[in-house]
Amino acid sequence: MPTTALARTRVTFVALAVAAGLTLGGGLTLGGAAPAHAAPKAYANCTAVQKAFSGGIARPGVKVNLVKKSNGTVEKRKLKGTVKFDKALYDANAKMDRDKDGIACEKS
Repeated sequence: MPTTALARTRVTFVALAVAAGLTLGGGLTLGGAAPAHAAPKAYANCTAVQKAFSGGIARPGVKVNLVKKSNGTVEKRKLKGTVKFDKALYDANAKMDRDKDGIACEKS
């Protein structure tokens, strides 16, 4: 009978240790908690943007590429390549939208 009592003692000890770990939030979790929303990536230049999205990064709702011509007129052209529509990503890379048409690093 001593082995049965010893086995019960071990089971009780393990159960108490697990309960204490869960109650105190001890190291029973695997890895750290991931943030709910990761910060959008700020690319170094348009070459890096176009490797990821060949048509650039646009604000949601942009339908055409506005191309300003040397005579002062503005021409509307359809979007080319794979354009990523994402406000947060555009905002993080807005410095690369030289013509301020809502599309950073677009193909003209």
